[in-house]
Amino acid sequence: MKSLLKLVIGTVFFCLLSLTVLQTGSAWADDGQEPEIRLVLQVTVDGLRADLLNRYSPSFSENGFKYLSAHGISFENAQYQHANTETIVGHATLATGAHPRHHGMVGNVWFDRDALELAYNIEDPKYPLLPTRDGESEGAQVDPAQKRSRTQGRSPAALLVPTLSDMMSAYYTGKSKAFGVSGKDRSAVVMAGKTGKAFWFSTNSGDFVTSSYYYKEYPTWAADWNSKEHTDSYAGKAWELPADTSTYSLADRDDRPYEADLNGYGRTFPHPFGQVDDPLFYTRVLVSPVGDQLTLDFSKKLIVHEELGKDEVPDYLSISFSGVDAVNHFFGPSSLENEDTVVQLDKTLAQLFSFIDKQVGLDHTLVVLSADHGMADMPEYLEELGYATGRIDPDEIVRGANEIGKAVGIDKVVRFFYRPYIYLDEKKIVTAGQSLSSFRQTVAKSLSDMQGVFKAVSLDELGGNMVDPLLRRVYNNQHPFRSGDIYIAQEPYWFLFDKGPVVAMHGSPWRYDTHIPVFFAGPYIMPGKVAREINPVDIVPTVASYLGLTPPAASVGKVLAEVVTRNRN
Repeated sequence: MKSLLKLVIGTVFFCLLSLTVLQTGSAWADDGQEPEIRLVLQVTVDGLRADLLNRYSPSFSENGFKYLSAHGISFENAQYQHANTETIVGHATLATGAHPRHHGMVGNVWFDRDALELAYNIEDPKYPLLPTRDGESEGAQVDPAQKRSRTQGRSPAALLVPTLSDMMSAYYTGKSKAFGVSGKDRSAVVMAGKTGKAFWFSTNSGDFVTSSYYYKEYPTWAADWNSKEHTDSYAGKAWELPADTSTYSLADRDDRPYEADLNGYGRTFPHPFGQVDDPLFYTRVLVSPVGDQLTLDFSKKLIVHEELGKDEVPDYLSISFSGVDAVNHFFGPSSLENEDTVVQLDKTLAQLFSFIDKQVGLDHTLVVLSADHGMADMPEYLEELGYATGRIDPDEIVRGANEIGKAVGIDKVVRFFYRPYIYLDEKKIVTAGQSLSSFRQTVAKSLSDMQGVFKAVSLDELGGNMVDPLLRRVYNNQHPFRSGDIYIAQEPYWFLFDKGPVVAMHGSPWRYDTHIPVFFAGPYIMPGKVAREINPVDIVPTVASYLGLTPPAASVGKVLAEVVTRNRN
C-alpha cells in the first residue's frame, strides 16, 4: 500500500512538474541543462507585407530569411487587429502586446485637443536630442508622414503601458540591458520602452542620435561611430543593382511614370545619392538598402561595447530596419527597387545572424522577426491590372463634413483631419443645440457615400459585442483622448493621404496592410509553418512565456504553444 502511495505521489509530482515546464517554457536538455537564453533579438522590418517573402524567396541566401524558416517557426497568417496600420501603431503593439486603445499610440500623429495642434507620437520638449559631431546641435527632424516638427525632443512618455523590455528589466531587477535601434526615431523609442535606451538614424546628419531622456552625453562607442561619418562616405555615389537586371523577377518594373523622383533621385537605376550638402542626401540614403546596412553596422558596435548577451541575465535588443517601408513609399511594393531592397535586406539579416552567433551564440538567442504593417500597391499600378481604385483628396473629406455643419448653422465644424481621424469642434456643435452623438452619426453616414470611402465610422458605433471585423479593428484603435470623432476607412486599394512626394501609403484595415510575417527561432523550437491565424499581440506574451516571465500588464495576446513547447529531438 505504501509503495502504491509513493507511486501515485511520484506520478502526480511528475505531472505537475511537466505542466509547469509547459506553462513557463522551462525545460531540460538531455544532459539536464538547457542552454541559457542570453539575448532576445526582436527584428522588425518596417512595411514588409508577408507575401513579398514568397515572391523573392528564390533570390534569398540560406542564412537570412531562410535561416528562420529552416530553424524556426513561421506563422503564415499573422493579421493585425487594429485599423490604423501605421509605423508607431504597429511597433507599439509589437513592444507591449496591447492594442492601440490601451497603449495609446493610435497614429503617427494625433490632434492634441488641449494644445489645439498636431502632436507627434514621441515628441517631448523636456528631452532634446543630444548634440553630435563636436557639439553641433541636431536639427529638428521632419518626417514625410508628419510634415512638421514642433520640437526635436524625444522620449517614450506618450506610451501608456509597459513593454516587453520593461518587464524584463523589472523581473531581472534592472540587470537586463535593453536597446532599440532603428532608421526611425519612433521605432527605436517605443521598442526600447521606458527603461531601455534608443538610437535612431538622423536624416539631418547621417548619425545615429539619441535624446537626453537616455543619456547626458553619447557613450564613447556611439560618439566614435558618428565621428567616422560612415554615411558621408556615400556622397557622390548611387544606389546601383548589385546583380544583372535580368536576374530580378521585377526587371521590367524599373520605369513607371507614377513613381516618385525625390528631387533628382530618379525613377530608374542607378539612383544618385547626391552630395552631403544636398538637403535630401541623408534621406536618399535611408530610401535604399544602405540605410539598413548602416543600422546593422551601428548595432554591431552597440552589441560589442554594451556586452549584450555576455552573462546569465537575458538582454533585449530591438533592431527595426526601415528601408523596405521608405522605398515602398516612393516606388511601391511591386517595383524593382522594392525587390532589390528586400533581397539586400536578406543579406543584411544573414550578416546579423552570423555576428550574433559569434558574439552571443544563436543557441543562446531567441530571435523574433515580424513587421509593423504591410503595404498596398499603388492605385495607378492596380488600375493597369483592372482594379477599381483611386486616391481620395483629404480636402474633400473636410468639405463634406463642413457642409453638414453649415446645414445647422455651424461654420467649420471640423477642427482637424489627419488620416484616418476627423476631429470635430464639440463646443460649436453643442452651442448650435445639436446632440454630439446624432451629429457625429449624421456626418459619418454622409461621408460613407463619398467615392473611395468604404465606411466612415462614428465613435458612437463602437463598443459592445461587435461582429463586424472592421468595427472591431476601429474599436481596438480607439483611444478616448487621442482618437478622433470619426474614423475614415477607404475602399480596398484606395489611398487616403495628403498630396506630396510620397506616392504609396499604408494605414488601412485591409489585409494587404494587416498581413505580416512572424518568425520565432531559438533553442528547442521545432521548425515548421503554422497556417492558423494569429494576432501580432501574441508575440509579447509568447516571448514572456518562453523566458518564464509574466507578460507586460496590458498585454492581451495569447501564448503561441508551438513556440514554448520544447522539442528535444
